[in-house]
Amino acid sequence: MDIEIQGRKVGPSHPTYFIADIAANHDGDLKRAVELIRLAKLAGADAAKFQNFRAPKIVSDYGFKNLGERLSHQAAWKKSVFEVYEDAAVPFEWTPTLKDACDEFGIHYFSSPYDHEAIEMLDPYVPAYKAGSSLISWPQAIVRMAEFGKPVLIATGDSNLDDVKRTMDMVSKVNKQLVLMQCNTNYTAAESNYDHLHLNVLKTYAQLWPDVILGLSDHTQSAAPVVGAVALGARVIERHFTDSNDREGPDHKFALNPENWAHMVAEVRILERALGSSEKFVAENEKDTYIVQRHCLRVSRDVKKGETFSEDMLEVLRPATPGALMAWDIPGVLGKKAVADLPYGKELRSSDLM
Repeated sequence: MDIEIQGRKVGPSHPTYFIADIAANHDGDLKRAVELIRLAKLAGADAAKFQNFRAPKIVSDYGFKNLGERLSHQAAWKKSVFEVYEDAAVPFEWTPTLKDACDEFGIHYFSSPYDHEAIEMLDPYVPAYKAGSSLISWPQAIVRMAEFGKPVLIATGDSNLDDVKRTMDMVSKVNKQLVLMQCNTNYTAAESNYDHLHLNVLKTYAQLWPDVILGLSDHTQSAAPVVGAVALGARVIERHFTDSNDREGPDHKFALNPENWAHMVAEVRILERALGSSEKFVAENEKDTYIVQRHCLRVSRDVKKGETFSEDMLEVLRPATPGALMAWDIPGVLGKKAVADLPYGKELRSSDLM
């Protein structure tokens, strides 16, 4: 099943749809956010995505202060978790400007909302909703997105299969336009993260939900996982985007810079060309090699008219001259006689036999 995002068809028979997640990489500067949209378009992204949350609506200051030691990527943060989210928030009032910038640059505007007010606020601006992985633990919020009748992209990091089934059962009752995205939510940029992507989960999703479009939301750097995901059937790819991995901020280190993003897109476009048809046939560019690299039957010595063919009079050699008999025709040749003299090396044809 295909879906449509702002006039663009997305599905198994269409080009992969790329989402550049700018997220917190705006660094609190609206002009910088607009420039990142422009750069994302130039790098080959189909959509530029932000995240709409307010610190008090997404994290508990008390909860994190009393959690104990900092975990995962948050261990490197110099400010409190609450303060980092305050700094990273995209003000709601930026939304019209960001949408206008996307329209100007010819790229789709996306945002991931993390509370009900953000969900409601985004409706006039986004062609689809993207549910971040954490909302698997709050499926009612994803259902609310689905109620607007637009495509919903669901990331599935931080979850097991029961979590995904629960969400899919709830959301699919409201909206069938779904993209289900495998995801790993380790944001440390560690090389070892490649061992935990588990792209083969896409096969499980395809079996359980054959009518749902597959995707990958990834936070590693190499193009290889993305290329692999597309080969496994994913048609929506999301990765974080920045102009420089050297900038300070929670998302810059694991994001792709414009050069690496463009390389990723280019590699996928090559893969899409290479995937081609599921039918097996002689390809258009093989028509010459079909002759010069295949083998046919040839006489292994000069043959006189009336001689009876035995196996030692035959050899199988290139080229396979059109119309020549093939190796699998040998049983039908043995015991037949030559209708005329045949020079050594000549291809053998049905018309040469009597």
